[in-house]
Amino acid sequence: MAIEIEKKFTLSNEQHEQILANLKESGAKYIGEDFEENTLYRGGVLDEKQAVLRVRKIGDKTILTFKEHIANNSGIKQQTEYETIVEKSEELEKIIESLGFEKALVYEKRRQTWTFRAVEIVLDELPFGQYMEIEGSLMAIAEAEMILDIEHFEAENETYPRLTQKFGVQNEQLTEARF
Repeated sequence: MAIEIEKKFTLSNEQHEQILANLKESGAKYIGEDFEENTLYRGGVLDEKQAVLRVRKIGDKTILTFKEHIANNSGIKQQTEYETIVEKSEELEKIIESLGFEKALVYEKRRQTWTFRAVEIVLDELPFGQYMEIEGSLMAIAEAEMILDIEHFEAENETYPRLTQKFGVQNEQLTEARF
């Protein structure tokens, strides 16, 4: 079982520019930029467990992810996460719908990925704002915050799906946030 540990921040334009400068200055390694389309499903056991089943498309690659939240009282999100690359996205979607799950929301995202010491840092642009996520161990996240001088940044506790529900457009049963 994989445990995902990450901390998310909402960024102003100034904070975004500060982070980019600090990453470059501190020797962080730029991995690249991707455009993603994320589709989340609901129904049955997903609703009961408040879990997430997501299909993420990045170019020709499709990734199926299941996440289940682990309760805690900090600004750092922890959840179990299982993920695999899938060969045929159309067939995967038919399987998911045949199991009784239905599309609940879709959000698009532009993501820059960096590695810095023992963490992965992503800078995300969604149709409704800019965000940063730092993923790693609790200690590595705290160290990155200190070195990058962002300890004063306010943590964002909402997930992208919840933010999409809040800021997205409702199209019948589907909530969408697209560029």
